[in-house]
Amino acid sequence: MKILNQRQIKQKIRRLAFEIIENNYNEKQIILAGINNNGMNFAKLLLKELQKISGTHFVLTNLSLNPADPLSEPIQIELAEKELKNKPIIIIDDVANTGRTIFFALKPLLEILPKKVEAAVLIDRTHKSFPIKVDYVGLSLATTLKDNIDVHLKGVEEMAVFLD
Repeated sequence: MKILNQRQIKQKIRRLAFEIIENNYNEKQIILAGINNNGMNFAKLLLKELQKISGTHFVLTNLSLNPADPLSEPIQIELAEKELKNKPIIIIDDVANTGRTIFFALKPLLEILPKKVEAAVLIDRTHKSFPIKVDYVGLSLATTLKDNIDVHLKGVEEMAVFLD
């Protein structure tokens, strides 16, 4: 079942961009860290909207980890430690499910001292198993653990989010 169409996704991205600007209006630079493929695709869409509405300087970086087994390989962030130190960082993913992926995405940030760390997602499922609070949410859904959220953002005729 389709729960968001392209127009709705674009609306959510625009609203999230305004929220991010409102909560970070004094910042000269904000780091956007997209998690893996779909998180990075969502981060790119968000970056495009943020650049339209704000003069703030945004830096996009990739944060890569294995969501199925986060300890099986090193969690990596593209930017050097000195580029992240004392900067606001927003971790971005398409879906926050149990909170585990965002929880482990914090690991490389524990090695430095960022100014603050926030999280932004298109879809936030309400059954967290990890102590993660998402700061910027496109749509919050109360789903069962068996439900699957499928997000189509890149390489598709129309962006959409489906609940299976």
